[in-house]
Amino acid sequence: MIFGLIMLLSVVAGILSGEHFHSFMAGFGIAAVAIGTAYWLAFRTTRYPQLALLMLLVAMTAKLAITVTGVVWVVKAGVLSSPFVFSLSYLFFSIVVSYAYFKLREYQMSVVAKRNTIVLSTSKQPSSTVVTAAMTAKI
Repeated sequence: MIFGLIMLLSVVAGILSGEHFHSFMAGFGIAAVAIGTAYWLAFRTTRYPQLALLMLLVAMTAKLAITVTGVVWVVKAGVLSSPFVFSLSYLFFSIVVSYAYFKLREYQMSVVAKRNTIVLSTSKQPSSTVVTAAMTAKI
């Protein structure tokens, strides 16, 4: 349901911004790369939990750097025909891409939890062995 709504809004927005399609696609591309990089950096696994805040700050800085670099690049190339369409596209797709990455993470965590449940429920329980005099004589 939500996926269908997102797709419908994306297609309608693309059609409505047909005259400024390059600005629309630039907003989508920059948002997708910036959010993807920030997500990848922020949710890395580390041995040291103390690095979690540092990884979040690095992710935020990387997102800002990619966004600024992308906007400067698009303006220099002359692709940005409508700043309003670009900003709305960037806002919408940053929300959509964030939602998609969090849904992906939720799915990955459920797969891991399901796999751990199966492994834990099917593992053999250690049994105790009684050492008898006959067994000790063989040793």
